[in-house]
Amino acid sequence: MTSRATARTSRVPRPSRPAGRLRGIDAARGLALLGMMATHLLPTFEANADLTPTWIGLTFSGRAAALFAVLAGVGLALSTGKQVPPEGAALNAARRGIALRALVIAAVGLSLGGLEVNLAIILVHYAALFLCVLPFLGLKLKALCAWAAGWILVSPVLAYLLRPWLMASDPPLNLGHNPSWEDLATPFPLLGDLFLTGYYPVFQWLAYLLVGLAIGRLALTKAMIPVVLLTGGIAVAALAKALGTAAMENWGGRAALEDVLNAPGYPLDSVLQVNLTGIRQEGSWWWLAAAAPHSATTLDLAHTSGVAAAVVGACLLLGRLAEWLDLDLLLPLRGAGAMTLTLYTVHVWVVSGFYLKPLPAGWTEDGMYFAHAATAIIVGTAFVLLKWRGPLEWAGHAANRIGRGERIGQP
Repeated sequence: MTSRATARTSRVPRPSRPAGRLRGIDAARGLALLGMMATHLLPTFEANADLTPTWIGLTFSGRAAALFAVLAGVGLALSTGKQVPPEGAALNAARRGIALRALVIAAVGLSLGGLEVNLAIILVHYAALFLCVLPFLGLKLKALCAWAAGWILVSPVLAYLLRPWLMASDPPLNLGHNPSWEDLATPFPLLGDLFLTGYYPVFQWLAYLLVGLAIGRLALTKAMIPVVLLTGGIAVAALAKALGTAAMENWGGRAALEDVLNAPGYPLDSVLQVNLTGIRQEGSWWWLAAAAPHSATTLDLAHTSGVAAAVVGACLLLGRLAEWLDLDLLLPLRGAGAMTLTLYTVHVWVVSGFYLKPLPAGWTEDGMYFAHAATAIIVGTAFVLLKWRGPLEWAGHAANRIGRGERIGQP
């Protein structure tokens, strides 16, 4: 009787553990890394006159980078009290630690900016986002939700009004390349590019970190929260994309934008589906009605935030399933997600080696992507199993400890 009772008891799912929840977050971060690699290495448009979108462009463009940014906010929440935001001395210590960690990320980004590479490096913008979110770190969930919603609604309008003024400056407050150490000598173009005129405009993208902070302040160990994130995220993403499509195709938006578009070689239909970067969004308020990737409009921010929330919810649910089965289903993804700064940096450095050069004999773009992805998964898995931090993760962690006034080796 005792042995049968024990057997029955062992089949009861174990309660959710914090480790499983964190594994789900790391897995989502691994997905974001692989998605960004895909947009770097695989074509997002076909090589024809119409620039027909590829499935890579339609699936990952805009969404992978936004997921990366939302998860930054989630990580900050989880590292600063989870559901309970820090206060007083603890809040100040957390801010100092995050600020020093941001400086490490910025230094890596500025160093990569000196490479010749045909991709937009996110790290300096990422570091700026960490610094900009510091005033919001002590807010509770309701206040964070209000700020996130307000930022999604208002920041694109303000950016639309400010961008033409910045671009009309002589010279324009825009870099046209990845930020590097040399750009520190011209701070105004650098700041203009980082916050409003560049590939990842920090002014609007702060919304992603606010959304992530709000998600991280939820009781993620409760059974229904991942389900709410998954279903609610899908609903928000679908509604935002539907409104953007209706505005462009049914309400006259695309026709109005065709009249003001001054970007030869960029078919509007294609770029609205994949990437609006490179087109100056000015001359018509209809730009704000688009939900195009990398447009940083209200509908784009809402859509990509919804997708990010859904991915986080799905990964948390998979983490729960893995615990129930006692099988680490997420290991390949969470391994890569636990050391994204190191893997992303190495990925960019390797890509720079092939800039304006043919691929090695026998290699294809698909093969190059799978090599990068497989390497990230294998290296990440090995580091997790060995319980090691990535080298750049160690540097960021050490900077965080120093900022908090703690010893680097202190548990």
